[in-house]
Amino acid sequence: MATLSPTSSMTGTIRQMAVSVLLDEACERFGASVAMDFLGRKWRYGELGRMVERTAKGLQDIGVTKGTRVGLCLPNSPFSVIFFFAVLRAGGVVVNFNPLYVERELAFQIKDSGAEIMVTVDVVSILRKVQAVAVESGLRRIVVCKLARAMPRAMAMMYRLTRRRDIAEIPQDLLHVPFRTLLRSKGDAVRHAVDPLHDPAVLQYTGGTTGTPKGAILTHANVVANCQQLVVTGIALSHGSERFLAVLPLFHVFALTTCLTLPVLIGGEIVLLPRFEMKQFLATIRRTKPTVMPAVPTLFTALTTRKDLEKHGLNCIRLCISGGAPMPREVQTRFEKRTGCSIIEGYGLSESSPIVAFNLPGATRIGTVGRPVPQTKVEIHDVANPGIVLDTGQHGEVCVRGPQVMAGYWNRPDETEGVLRDGLLRTGDVGFIDADGYLTLVDRLKDVIICGGYNVYPRVLEEALYQHPAVAEAAVIGVEDQYRGEAPRAYVVLQKGASATAEELMQYLGTCVSRIEIPREIVFRSVLPKTTVGKVAKRELQVEEALAKAARASSELHGAAA
Repeated sequence: MATLSPTSSMTGTIRQMAVSVLLDEACERFGASVAMDFLGRKWRYGELGRMVERTAKGLQDIGVTKGTRVGLCLPNSPFSVIFFFAVLRAGGVVVNFNPLYVERELAFQIKDSGAEIMVTVDVVSILRKVQAVAVESGLRRIVVCKLARAMPRAMAMMYRLTRRRDIAEIPQDLLHVPFRTLLRSKGDAVRHAVDPLHDPAVLQYTGGTTGTPKGAILTHANVVANCQQLVVTGIALSHGSERFLAVLPLFHVFALTTCLTLPVLIGGEIVLLPRFEMKQFLATIRRTKPTVMPAVPTLFTALTTRKDLEKHGLNCIRLCISGGAPMPREVQTRFEKRTGCSIIEGYGLSESSPIVAFNLPGATRIGTVGRPVPQTKVEIHDVANPGIVLDTGQHGEVCVRGPQVMAGYWNRPDETEGVLRDGLLRTGDVGFIDADGYLTLVDRLKDVIICGGYNVYPRVLEEALYQHPAVAEAAVIGVEDQYRGEAPRAYVVLQKGASATAEELMQYLGTCVSRIEIPREIVFRSVLPKTTVGKVAKRELQVEEALAKAARASSELHGAAA
């Protein structure tokens, strides 16, 4: 049976404790060390700890108590770090919101989570959306942070002068609470007792295996365990001296662990970037010389397309952590060759806080996602008969058991039962375990294309396309086919200055994959749709195809009527 547990080299003690204790310990051990860098302005751990304590007291003064859900709708900034720990210190539960959500998405998640307070910034495009849905969705307070106050002084002056239209005024009413008001609170925050194993720390919203947004309940023990699991795997991280480049949005679960809790656990510096903009990103690397860079494959792809990449000093980065989406082998090879940086790929999902498996430096097996992190058990189950555990090398559904696995979905007992049985999480991913214990992912169950009775995995086609020298990005989805039921369609972005025809790529694929896997067509695009984290948004391609299909049906109907 293909059951995979951690090897002896990946064992270690995982402590169960409240998330806020991570910061308490960091402040005690690394009080004088830099905790955060935001565009050149720095905060030390001692300062961060004092701000978190004052903010927690201010939150309690406006009604936050044990179990209160508090939304964080923030771009990467010092406020993201301060409020994450302050909400938990105050006894609340963090609900992460994407600042790019439209009003409908914001309203749904506020209502579904029962969030009573939202923390955001005085950026017009963000604050106005929150204000528009506040009353109908049940928010009692909107805490507003002034973004300029987190910047270095000269930059803040320039920002206020040049971006006036983007800066929102904070209304003086009972709904709105300026961040400064919270900081004026007197005394210490009340320390509520925390049951790490059962008390929620974060509601992390995800589409899960069905696509319906729902909040994965991550307990304090889940969140703390996952960052500890990375440390005890054997990754060489120096306590008190690492610099983590936080370009991934902190509202995403991958960044939650690799850019927030992990740095705090080891007293590292968090170099915060509000968004990915290539010029600022490269300038920040030159200025701060980060040592660890968690990122998604599309960021590595974007970097490899730059002709001047070698000039920007990326060799200061000792460790690149790739996650969030499968890493194409060709992209990894190109990046490592040009920069000298090592990429280690991991695997996880929101429901597992998120990291399940990891490639260790020096023991990386390209094409796999490594072996399970400590105290984690991975099994491969038969898709048709989930009770059957498959043997080594057989393809099936990846199932996970470990201290990082969520408690369930918020107010979704039926959905919870569908994916979580006696602590075993059904991931919805197809994969296999090789003889050496490495886990390889094949695809998502929901993305598998049933083509003439055969399973076709989009990832296999995408990997093949990435190996063609003219291809920069590729995505494959299934579309309706009268003969085969479904057929693959490939979307391709070419490298700058490169050329290739659909026929050439088809001929090339004929040497890499079987005839049944050959796409019905190849569509060239200048860009592919992306999520806020930088993953290719296949859902948008599928929606686009569904709308085109509906338009074709309507045209045929009108044609017949005529």
